[in-house]
Amino acid sequence: MLPTRENAETLLKEAEQCNPGPWGNHSRIAAHCAEKIGKECVELNSDKAYILGLLHDIGRRFGVRHLGHVSDGYSYMMSLGYDEVARVCLTHSFHDQTTDGYIGRFDTTEEELGIIRDALQTIVPDEYDRLIQLCDALAGSESVLDIEERMNDVKQRYGYYPQEKWDNNIRLKQHFEEKMGKEIYAVVGKDEFKI
Repeated sequence: MLPTRENAETLLKEAEQCNPGPWGNHSRIAAHCAEKIGKECVELNSDKAYILGLLHDIGRRFGVRHLGHVSDGYSYMMSLGYDEVARVCLTHSFHDQTTDGYIGRFDTTEEELGIIRDALQTIVPDEYDRLIQLCDALAGSESVLDIEERMNDVKQRYGYYPQEKWDNNIRLKQHFEEKMGKEIYAVVGKDEFKI
């Protein structure tokens, strides 16, 4: 189940009041990218793509956490009955459905880590999971970024970026470009869209 677009926007605004920061605009840019790509892919619903992109980091409403934002977002969305959003709260951070390549601190309790690992084992990634991973890798906090520029920014902030995750993001970009028959940056308005 999904919230409406309007409800999703309200959830994000409320979350930003709890924990202000650049993550809110990053989420809006991810949503913009997801919607634009979703419009170009016949099997995707662009409204659903927008909502998933908008709420993929909703766990940040609970404070500054690394891996904790994943379990917080998953649990919060499940508590509201939004299982499709809860799913991308998990999958957007894990290119291989394991926590092995996670970038950031493992700041969860054992129980939270167990929730993440157990849920990941039950998910077979679909096009929405892949789309939000891609859009997360395109979205800065002020504009759409070149995917390699964004990954280098993350690498600079955290001190590393796993090569497998880097390669996966490049493959995702190529995958959606092939699907659309168009260059990704033209579709998402990289040079035009700003927050």
